[in-house]
Amino acid sequence: MKTKMIRKEIDLQKLPQLTDEQRVRLAALAKMPDSDIDYSDIAPLGDDFWKNAVRNPFYKPIKKVTTVRVDADVLLWLKSRGKGYQTRINAILRDAMLNSIQHHKDGAKAES
Repeated sequence: MKTKMIRKEIDLQKLPQLTDEQRVRLAALAKMPDSDIDYSDIAPLGDDFWKNAVRNPFYKPIKKVTTVRVDADVLLWLKSRGKGYQTRINAILRDAMLNSIQHHKDGAKAES
């Protein structure tokens, strides 16, 4: 049986209006202290769990077309390594993004 993938995009600038009931529930949750949250049905996930974690093998980010100005020598270096220079650019940028996110998380942990 062939399945059809459905993709839905949400415009975060134009979210649907909350109902009065939703506003009341959110206000109550916002006032609740963390100590009142019941985590008893969730097993603790320690470092042992996360050290073996892998990205979802079916995850494929949506590609967006863009124009980027790159120094000529950088572009020459990327192209000199063979086909796929755009893929290499994306991989380099993704690595920088993930390192930045991790650095930000580590900094937030150190501050708390």
